[in-house]
Amino acid sequence: MGLMGFPVEHSLSPVMHNAAIAVSDLQYIYIPYSVLPDDIGPAIRSLIPLGIVGVNLTIPHKERVLPFLDEISLEASAIGAVNTVVNRHGMLTGHNTDGVGFRNALIEFDYQVSGKHAIVLGAGGAARSIVYVLAAECASVTVVNRSPERARELVETIHRVLPGAVLNWLSFEDVDKLREALIRSEVVVNTTSVGMYPHVDVDAPINLEIISSDSLVIDLIYNPVETRLLREARLRGAKTMNGLPMLVHQGAESFRIWTGCEPSISEMYHAVRSANFAIK
Repeated sequence: MGLMGFPVEHSLSPVMHNAAIAVSDLQYIYIPYSVLPDDIGPAIRSLIPLGIVGVNLTIPHKERVLPFLDEISLEASAIGAVNTVVNRHGMLTGHNTDGVGFRNALIEFDYQVSGKHAIVLGAGGAARSIVYVLAAECASVTVVNRSPERARELVETIHRVLPGAVLNWLSFEDVDKLREALIRSEVVVNTTSVGMYPHVDVDAPINLEIISSDSLVIDLIYNPVETRLLREARLRGAKTMNGLPMLVHQGAESFRIWTGCEPSISEMYHAVRSANFAIK
C-alpha cells in the first residue's frame, strides 16, 4: 500500500499504517511515493502491473486522478475528489474517506454541527469532503478561497448533490463579508496549507479576534501540532482540534477498504503521537 503526493515527506500516513499493519496478521507495507502533478496518470495505472493493493492520494492529486480510474464510489463522485484508490484484480476504484474521517473525528470530539454556521477555508480536495459532510449534517457553510471561481465551483458541486443545503462562497479579499461571516461562525475549518511546517510563523489565514469563545476551530494541519491559527483560537477561549483525529479516522477507513479488516485505532493514534514531529 502507499501514498502518492507532492510533497509527501511531511506525511505521517506511513508511520500510522505500518503501525496498524504491525499488530495485524496481514503481510503488507505502506510506502510513500513522491509523484509530480503531471505524472499521476501513469503512476496510478502502475498499481496494476506492480500488484499494489491500493494507495492514498494527497495534494495535488485528489482531483487530478479522476480520469485515470475505472470506477468511482458514489460519495467520491459527489464530492469530485478521491483520496483512496483500491486495486481489485486490475480494476482501479476511487473512494473518498476524508468525509468518514471528518465525521468520526467530530463524533470522537462529541461535537454536533447540525444547525451551526460553519466557515471552510480553502476549496481543494479535503475542503470538498468537509463541505459535503457539514452540509449533509445540516450546517450552513461558507467556503472562503483565494480564487472565488474555485470556491463557487465547489459550492455548485455540493448543491447539485444536496440541493437543500445552505451554502455560500467568498474570496479572502471580501473583507467586510468575511468579517460578517466570522461573527456568525460557530465552526471554522482550515483546509489550506497555511501554517504547515516549515512555514509555521506565517500569519493565520484569517483574523480570529471576532470569533466567539464558544466556537470550534479545526485545522487539518498536524505538523506542527498546534498551528498559529489554533494557538490564536485557544488564547481567545475557543475549542480547537488539529488534523490528527481526521488523519487517523480517514486512514482507518482506507485500511478497511484495502484489507477488509478492522485496524487498531489505538495503535494508529499511538504511532502518530509518538512520531518525531519537526515542530512540537
